[in-house]
Amino acid sequence: MFLVFPEFDIYSTPLLFLTLQGLLFATLLIRRYFIEKYISDLFLFLILLFTCYGQTCYTVGFMAWYDTFRTTKINYMLFSVSLALAPLIYLYVKSITSSSNKFQKKEWLHFLPVFLFVIYRITIYSYDANQIGFDEVQNGFLKLSLDEPFVLPLVTVFGFAQMLLYLAFTFQLFYNYRKKINEFFSNTYKLELNWIRNFLLIYSFLFLYDMVQTVVASFFLDLNYMQRWWLTLLTGLAIIYVGIKGYFTDTTKLKRLKFSFTPNTISVPEVKQIQNKQISQESIETLRKFMKTEKPYLNPELNLVDLAKQVEMSRAQLSEVINSGFGKNFNDFINMYRIEAFQNMIKAEKHQQLSLLGIAFECGFNSKATFNRVFKKLMNSSPTEFLKTASSY
Repeated sequence: MFLVFPEFDIYSTPLLFLTLQGLLFATLLIRRYFIEKYISDLFLFLILLFTCYGQTCYTVGFMAWYDTFRTTKINYMLFSVSLALAPLIYLYVKSITSSSNKFQKKEWLHFLPVFLFVIYRITIYSYDANQIGFDEVQNGFLKLSLDEPFVLPLVTVFGFAQMLLYLAFTFQLFYNYRKKINEFFSNTYKLELNWIRNFLLIYSFLFLYDMVQTVVASFFLDLNYMQRWWLTLLTGLAIIYVGIKGYFTDTTKLKRLKFSFTPNTISVPEVKQIQNKQISQESIETLRKFMKTEKPYLNPELNLVDLAKQVEMSRAQLSEVINSGFGKNFNDFINMYRIEAFQNMIKAEKHQQLSLLGIAFECGFNSKATFNRVFKKLMNSSPTEFLKTASSY
């Protein structure tokens, strides 16, 4: 009986399809990178490329590669892709949440472990390839005596530790960035931030699944090829989601946000420390009166610096007044007035001429999702429920 590669079955076909789709989106991302020069596209391209590369071992295995080509040397080219993925995930999120669009030379140090491992693998392959009988076996002397029993376990442990560390730093980067947006901007950029969060959760889940599976296989049960298939399938599905959402989510909006402000942006010099920690009632009333009369919240792009300039306060002073005087962050403070304006328009029966979403846009909201989320958060009901209640009076 002749063995044939490729063999398409219920195990190999989904993996092949998902991997090829991932490579398709990787191609689209690298093409867009060369056109628009966004470094985040390059990092996401590399993330998809390495993730698809990590699928190679099991994809070709289920397609009968190892049975058909008994002396294949593919094992020399396979390694724990977490060595590359860990820093790429961090740099991808950093590139989205930073206005800089350049890759610094010092950031090459993130990839030192993977570079060293590639050099090591080339070295042992070169040695084994010069040994007698190498063409007749799948793995040579150093691969069997050094790499698999000693080096690979160490690399696996190091890869898990590295991924855990980078994911922790990346989540910290993301949550600090999201907090800053709430402090400085009235638009929370929920769609873009949700993509980053989901992206991190997916790779965290795959990391934990892989780690648990490795521990179980190493110390408790000898998991066979079929039992390991599920992780590969889930990784393939993750590739599709990351490819589609990563390509079509416009993260360039976040890159245009500025958090470091020059004196030209504000007419009043920045105060680094507020000497009087007790916010004066006069400052609170000044801000409250300004919000009622001038209605700056109707501008959907309003940010902390714009409002500070209008009320003739420094950014630090205004932030302290909002945080301590009103007990809210900037985002909730502005949206509180937008919700109040929305309620007043409903009471004035403006919904007879405009849709609820149209009224929300008139009040300063810039998306349906943000409006619904904010309304639910502040009013404990949906806009539709509020309309029914208001109409009953």
